[in-house]
Amino acid sequence: MDVATRAWLISQLGTNTDLTDLEARYTRLGKARAVALEILNQRLADLRAQVASVNLSGVVSVTYTENIKAYERQIALLEEGGSPAPDEPAGGSDDDTVLLGSFQLVERRRR
Repeated sequence: MDVATRAWLISQLGTNTDLTDLEARYTRLGKARAVALEILNQRLADLRAQVASVNLSGVVSVTYTENIKAYERQIALLEEGGSPAPDEPAGGSDDDTVLLGSFQLVERRRR
């Protein structure tokens, strides 16, 4: 993993992310986007496994529902191809992708 890819992953996952874990996952998965999605899905699953809110009347109230929604939005954005990773080809398409288009021929008016 190069410096740009590591920086992109840290920008997606936060500065507290374990770099040796990132290296191991990148070696296994081969793509920065796949690493980010795997870590974010794991964090989301951990949050969902916990109690979503705690409320002690007049003392404290804590809720994690907005954190869950934030992880869901970030995962959706990465799955849609937002925030291109440095190890992805320019334009976000694969090298063997064939682009097709169509056009309409229109006869010109006669003079």
